[in-house]
Amino acid sequence: MKKLFFLAACVSLMAASCTGNKNNNDNSAAAERDSLQRIIDNKDQELNEIMGTFNEIQDGFRRINEAEGRIAVADGNPESASNKEAIRENMEFIQSTMAQNRDMIAKLKDKLRTSSINADKLKETIDKLTQDLETQKQRIQELEIQLAEKDIVIAQQDEAINSLNNDVENLAAENNSKNQTVAAQDKQLNTAWFVFGTKSELKEQKILQNGDVLKSGNFNKDYFTKIDIRYDKVIKLYSKSAKLLTNHPAGSYKLIKDTKGQYMVEITNPTEFWSVSKYLVIQVR
Repeated sequence: MKKLFFLAACVSLMAASCTGNKNNNDNSAAAERDSLQRIIDNKDQELNEIMGTFNEIQDGFRRINEAEGRIAVADGNPESASNKEAIRENMEFIQSTMAQNRDMIAKLKDKLRTSSINADKLKETIDKLTQDLETQKQRIQELEIQLAEKDIVIAQQDEAINSLNNDVENLAAENNSKNQTVAAQDKQLNTAWFVFGTKSELKEQKILQNGDVLKSGNFNKDYFTKIDIRYDKVIKLYSKSAKLLTNHPAGSYKLIKDTKGQYMVEITNPTEFWSVSKYLVIQVR
């Protein structure tokens, strides 16, 4: 009777241990999914703010173009006092709007410095903005020359325009550097490592110790192969016997055989498969 009681107690403890491990795995997976969702939400918010600033800058260019058109109309009779005043007012408006654009580009520059955006479309928009600015700069310079020839004194804005142009060029360079940094971070987020070997090989590399896998930090990390979990979904094992030693959710992968009867790991749900651990250890014979 005592033996039966002892066996029942052992079974109960083992069941409780398995339940605890499952809950820990579920909590870890949920925390990682929440973290990824926050990254996505933050990127969406940053992109909306950046594109809103771009729209304001482009609207400023549109209003400058309209003011140029009004100057062309008023320039029909430059001797007229009212026309001269209208030209001066429109040129002052152009100068003021360019200053506003310069401030908004500086604001955009600050946003991009701390953002995590990685979008080719954003770079294309910056390139287009730089091209528009250069075109507008040339038109304003030609207009100032025409007005000066007609003895209409307009404050020169070459320095401000050049400063604006330099700001946009610097912004494009910094954004390119930022994109490269974010791309590297994104690649790291999607990096995992796998290894397969016989029991003796795994013990030799301290990956398997006393029946436990990766329980200490002194295992040979160079023995692992690095992969990108977005693209590497099939791992060939070149063995007719295979057993996963690390924990990965059931249903997120399959152990299948090739035409030679050798096993392969097919990862059917990468996000779930790697949610518990970014290390995969497989024992083969």
